[in-house]
Order: sequence, then C-alpha cells, then structure tokens
Amino acid sequence: MNRPTADEQTALFEEHRRLLVGAAYRLLSSHSDAEDVVQEAWIRWSGVDPETIDEPRAYLLTITTRLALNRLRQLRTRRESYIGPWLPEPVSSDPRGDGAAAAELADDVSMAMLIVLESLSPLERAAFVLSDVFGMPSGEVAGALDRSPAAVRQLVHRARSHVEARQPRSVVDAARHREVTERFMAAAATGDLDGLMEVLSPDVALVTDGGGVRKAALRPIHGAEKVIRWLLGVLGRPDVEGLAPHLRTVNGELAIVTTSVEGVDSVLFLTVEDDHITALHAIRNPDKLGAVT
Repeated sequence: MNRPTADEQTALFEEHRRLLVGAAYRLLSSHSDAEDVVQEAWIRWSGVDPETIDEPRAYLLTITTRLALNRLRQLRTRRESYIGPWLPEPVSSDPRGDGAAAAELADDVSMAMLIVLESLSPLERAAFVLSDVFGMPSGEVAGALDRSPAAVRQLVHRARSHVEARQPRSVVDAARHREVTERFMAAAATGDLDGLMEVLSPDVALVTDGGGVRKAALRPIHGAEKVIRWLLGVLGRPDVEGLAPHLRTVNGELAIVTTSVEGVDSVLFLTVEDDHITALHAIRNPDKLGAVT
C-alpha cells in the first residue's frame, strides 16, 4: 500500500479539526488556547505515518487531550494570580465572516456547561469529555489519559455526579428565557428597582470577570439587593456612557452583549429558572472577547 501523500494526510486532519477544537475548548474553556493546542496536534500528526494508525479519530483525540491537559496545568498556575473570578471565554454563534466553524462550536458548548466543567479536576474533565461528549470507550479513554480502565470509570462517575449536581434544576425554554432577559434589560436600563427585584431571585449570584482590566467585582456577589446595588453602581459610571446592549446568541444561548465604538465591552449570561434569574455571569476581560462578534 502506498504511503498517504502530504495532501491526503492534511485532508485527514482537517476532517477532524472541528472535533479536536471542540475537545480542546471543553478542556480549556478558551477558544484561542484550543486553536493553539490543535495546531500543536497538527505538528505531531504531520510527523507520524498514518498507515501505522488504526483509528485516526481516537489517535488525534488522544494527542489533543494530552496537549490540552499540559496547557491546562500551565493555565491553572497562571490563574492563581488572576485578578478576580475567572470565567470561560465566550464564542459567538453568529456565523458571519470567517466565524462559521467557531459558530458551529459555540452552538455545541454552552457557557453553563463550561462553568460546571471548570469545577472538575483536569483528569475528571478530560475523562468526562472523551467519554460522555465524544463517546470514546473506556479502554481508549484509559489509553489517552494513561490510566487504568477502572480508574477512568471512577473519574467518569465522579464527573457525572458533579455535573448533575451543579446543573440548574428548572431551566426554562428559550422563549421564556428571552422574556425574562428582556425584562431585566428594560429594568436595568431605566434603573427600575422594583422591576429588577421582580426578575431576580432573592438568592441570585453575580460573577464578573474583568481580569483586572475592566471594572468587575473581585469576588462573587450574592443576594438580589447587593447585586442590584452593584449593577446600578456600574451602570451609573461615566465611563459606561455610549455602551449599547444587544441580545445575541453566544455559546448557543441568549446573552446580552454590550458594545461601544471600540467593539465588544462585555458578555452577560443569565441563568433563568422558573420566572427568576438565579445567576449572572459577566465576562468583561477584553482578552476573552475576541471570539464574540
């Protein structure tokens, strides 16, 4: 059998690129870092003989996972000195321009799931993603993580239990989510205290990520009154004049994207259960907004 040509080897990799970026993004919560990891995986792939690989998909997922775990360990060290809460990097679901591939990825990976995955250990996260998202058999996952199948089953079990426990219990449908979001936007824009109290759950939590660059709370804020006080304090600042909020689909879900003449200023995700907002996650760090149109 003839050895595959360079073009054929490249084509085989490109067939799996979206899959690999999706795996790396779920592990790293950063689209830019995921792209970097997949580029490293391509360098590794270009140096092997494809004829020696029985299952290219499993092989490429293994390479990508190992590279992503190495990158995750490096990132976690840096995150220890991060200013304020760290939130995942959002990706717009708007397919304009060259963003079609990213838009497909965003539709598959919700911000809510990324936030839950952030609470897992690196190995739990990798085992869960490979097993439950990409359907790899436990034997292949064990090979990818250099662990025994029994250890992998334990990792997956712990991860599943944790994910299930952290998932919102009564998430509403898209229409109800939009209605509550629009009520929140209208009340916030006019400083309507009663309107905000009606739409926020009494124990609502607000998490903001400014990365030390933009205004953000240095720790999560709990309780409707404290959240409203913080929101209205920020909205009343002179440096937010000229900002315009828009409803956009980001990571496959409705979000409030605030823009200025300089571009995207922030992305706000709302968790809506029943008739109330139970959590708000705002990403304002400009280094994380490059994948949002």
